[in-house]
Amino acid sequence: MAYAQTVGRHRYVFGDLRTLLARASPDRSGDRLAGLAASAEEERVAARLALANVPLSRFLNEPVIPYEVDEVTRLILGSHDAAAFAPVAAMTVGAFRDWLLSDAAASQVLQELAPGVTPEMAAAVSKLMLSGPRHG
Repeated sequence: MAYAQTVGRHRYVFGDLRTLLARASPDRSGDRLAGLAASAEEERVAARLALANVPLSRFLNEPVIPYEVDEVTRLILGSHDAAAFAPVAAMTVGAFRDWLLSDAAASQVLQELAPGVTPEMAAAVSKLMLSGPRHG
């Protein structure tokens, strides 16, 4: 599935979740070497804006590394706790970030939620923490 965002007069299209996550990241040599880094700060901003609108459930349906070829992905998805995920299942990455920054995200609530949050979901939220665009 492709993701897109317009910034200024340019429309940026990200071919898949892996590319979107990489382009939303701060500039890193590894992403540049892999050909996944944003070409400019404007593209990075576009990727973060697009990422804010991605439903958290998409990370369960579109693994960054295909389930069939990656043992870690199989482990993460196989051990995912749907009941723990349920309270945030309808949220986007941006809404989840906002919720995490609210008083509702108390320690006990976070402990109960933890088995339902995948590493990719946490990484996506952390990329938004770097930028600040708020979306729900």
